[in-house]
Amino acid sequence: MANSISETAAVDTLRLKPIRRVAGKVRLPGSKSISNRILLLSALASGETRVGGLLDADDTKVMLEALQRLGAACRREDGSVRVSGVGGEFPVRRAELWLGNAGTAFRPLTAALALTGGEYRLSGVARMHERPIGDLVDALRGLGARIDYLGIEGYPPLAIHPGRPHLDAPVRVRGDVSSQFLTALLMAVPLAGAPATVEVDGELISKPYVEITVNLMRRFGVEVAREDWRRFRVPKARYASPGEIMVEGDASSASYFLAAAAIGGGPVRVEGVGRDSIQGDVRFAEVLERMGARVGMGADWIEVSGDGRLRAIDMDLNHIPDAAMTAAVMALFADGPSVLRNIASWRVKETDRLAAMATELRKLGAEVQEGADFLRIVPPARLVPDAAIDTYDDHRMAMSFALAALGGVPVRINDPACVAKTFPDYFASLARISETA
Repeated sequence: MANSISETAAVDTLRLKPIRRVAGKVRLPGSKSISNRILLLSALASGETRVGGLLDADDTKVMLEALQRLGAACRREDGSVRVSGVGGEFPVRRAELWLGNAGTAFRPLTAALALTGGEYRLSGVARMHERPIGDLVDALRGLGARIDYLGIEGYPPLAIHPGRPHLDAPVRVRGDVSSQFLTALLMAVPLAGAPATVEVDGELISKPYVEITVNLMRRFGVEVAREDWRRFRVPKARYASPGEIMVEGDASSASYFLAAAAIGGGPVRVEGVGRDSIQGDVRFAEVLERMGARVGMGADWIEVSGDGRLRAIDMDLNHIPDAAMTAAVMALFADGPSVLRNIASWRVKETDRLAAMATELRKLGAEVQEGADFLRIVPPARLVPDAAIDTYDDHRMAMSFALAALGGVPVRINDPACVAKTFPDYFASLARISETA
């Protein structure tokens, strides 16, 4: 395969050449969702944990920096990270933490710090201060936590003060805005030293991400009992290190290369995630099959090939919100209009992804109807060449729209460096499996 698919038009723009076909293997970076959960659990546990396969990207770096500032020693060693757990409360009782735009760091740390005592200030980039956190704060206040907003009510930055947590009644949290609120509570309540019941108000979205949380808590010695996604019972227990733990490859990142194979022939095999994955985004394979691709899967690999002729879809993608962005760009290559449903959570991600996706798809010639929780995408007869795609400081916008180069036209990606959030080598990895026109 050719190893150059791009030209640098300017410091902040990457011009992707038309890609004729793709084939090859890609070793995936570690999952962001798993990496940051494991880092926090390792820090809270008793004992030392060796974490292998950890994602090395912006979101995990801010989590590592925060944990070290709070007194949990973290050191790199032979391709892994060793975390010395604090056995409960962080020893540093006063700190200011800057967490970028990492929701998987900001939300769980908010809950953990609110229940362990101390004076903390949590802030991030401007977009982080636009992402709602009020439902989590309300739930924590119901437990006796003391949290103040330092800016707009319901949004970061936050000031956390020592409180008197109590678990004598069920904790209630909304489930229809972000599953990270529930994840944060589940991971934090064992720190209060008593059994807890967490109840979900409304429909819980992104359920597979909560499954990741429960699975990893079990690995660290806390068994959560789930009752029909409405009630979660957490026993009185303390986190204990499993000794060693591996981070799977990122299933959301796998979606781009698998989609490229469906569009551009393949075969493409991604390694590091497969049938044994605990990540919900492996179900992106179902989308690929519905669109006509051929999918094979092993314990830790997925392989896809296709003939470039994709069928339109009408699907509820609430369970795979990140990989659903890849499906939106694939819809440009379908044989008719596609509808992606139940994706309202896109509104509160790194950007308003519903609005951003609609805007950028139109630049490529698609007709797009943007609803409150859906997109209807009518593919163009031919993609508009040299469309300048804005990425909104959102890594998944950059990575998904790179696939448009498979439509036989060059594509310009503005601010390509935003992929450093989860996949710094993304464009190089795409180049290695690509043959340019």
